[in-house]
Amino acid sequence: MLLAIDAGNTNIVFALLDGGTIKARWRIATDARRTADEYAVWLHQLLSLEGHDRSVIGAVIIATVVPRALHNLEVLASKYFGVQALVAGRAPVEWGITLDVDEPQNVGADRAVNVIAAHKLHPNDLIVIDFGTATTFDVVDYSGAYKGGIIAPGINLSLDALVAAAAKLPRIAIEAPERSSVIGRTTQDQMLIGIYFGYVAMIEGLVARMKAEIGRPVKVIATGGLATLFERHVKLFDTIEPDLTIQGLGIMYERLRAKK
Repeated sequence: MLLAIDAGNTNIVFALLDGGTIKARWRIATDARRTADEYAVWLHQLLSLEGHDRSVIGAVIIATVVPRALHNLEVLASKYFGVQALVAGRAPVEWGITLDVDEPQNVGADRAVNVIAAHKLHPNDLIVIDFGTATTFDVVDYSGAYKGGIIAPGINLSLDALVAAAAKLPRIAIEAPERSSVIGRTTQDQMLIGIYFGYVAMIEGLVARMKAEIGRPVKVIATGGLATLFERHVKLFDTIEPDLTIQGLGIMYERLRAKK
């Protein structure tokens, strides 16, 4: 089986894949100081709970936007699974798509992997919205080329900035408001409305501008841990693919294996 690792700024997702099918997934907070031994103890326990032995893992592939975390993940692969980790975007696991932007070397691994998966699953002109630490909007054309996009602060970052800068505002949980009213009656309601519906307005406005600039029919794909948070009040999503990055890593691995 394949162990796919998506190392993001907030969380690292580990997923076990068999022939491209996700059999299990686990999430841990990102900490660049966490050692390979710590990962191994944690992961071994979770594998056991799912009824798997670590010997079932025959390959490891990693996509990371946290360079300092990569070394310990590579050590995890070699020390505990006896394989050399494949790293997305690094030979022999090349992107295999056109990064049609001014600085292709600076495109985040997660965004490139999302593009690969999105085009494989939905071969159209696409806007891929990934709700994570940052919220990214990526444009993929019908040929699968990455054409660019937008980076915006994630909704939790926006809330953190608001609470940090305003001494009397309380910490609140981000959730979809029960009512559609945008006139809050309490401080907490007003904060939730401002953060949540302000974010909804941003999503709708940016997608509308991107669609107008693209000038062709476009499908909107949402992914990331917070994608479902907006499903009720955002009518733009054609589909939600919660495991897009993991699926992309699986696609890249199967593509590499087919070449051998």
